Amino acid sequence: MVDTPAASFYTGLVAELYRPLRSTSFDPQRYRDLIATHGEPALELGCGDGDPLLDLRESGLDVDGIDSSADMIARLHQSAGDRNLDVTAWVAAMETMAAPREYATVFLAGPTLNLLPTDEAMLQALHSMKRALAPGGTAVVPLFVPEPASATDIGSRTREETSNGWISCRTLEVKRDESNRTQTSTLLYEREHHGTLEQLERQWVLHWVGVDAFSAMAEEAGFRIKDAPLAIDHQARDFTLQA
Repeated sequence: MVDTPAASFYTGLVAELYRPLRSTSFDPQRYRDLIATHGEPALELGCGDGDPLLDLRESGLDVDGIDSSADMIARLHQSAGDRNLDVTAWVAAMETMAAPREYATVFLAGPTLNLLPTDEAMLQALHSMKRALAPGGTAVVPLFVPEPASATDIGSRTREETSNGWISCRTLEVKRDESNRTQTSTLLYEREHHGTLEQLERQWVLHWVGVDAFSAMAEEAGFRIKDAPLAIDHQARDFTLQA
């Protein structure tokens, strides 16, 4: 099996099980405050199936979204329709997106940039953010370093019961490459429905950088660094960049 980029990771069964199995959700108030500080319109990168984008739109904020997964964007639009929300969100990779307008704020709700598997891809994404921002606009970029896997992580499983069976995600293997700063987890997604079992194996790749390396990338992309963490650790830490 080869490494799976985010665009094809979040497809099929993985996209369907993402919301009920996810371990993290995002408090929309944090992003309301962020947009109030840095301005509208705003663009969420890696918006997935709409958390927190749909809540922000429901608040009346002028926020668009992009995600590299067509399946996740389709699920976002379905949820937006169910909630009678008018949402502009489209399929695009952060590295190559062409924004239809200029934004005062570009943000990622989680450390989605860590899904880009190389420094070069991160740099390309930063250039795209810079092009999407209005002069003086702000990008807020969280980053983290994944914790090394422990023996208890292998075989660990998240499982939820459903009305007609169960769904789960299990970690089969984790490989860490310190030289390339990547960690690859082999995950098994499963759904048992009316006695029929579906299974899908995917590889989840995370890539990390240090403060100095990312700061250098941001400056190369044309940003001024307004705020940077002292260190990047196992918790997501925000960089605030100004165009």
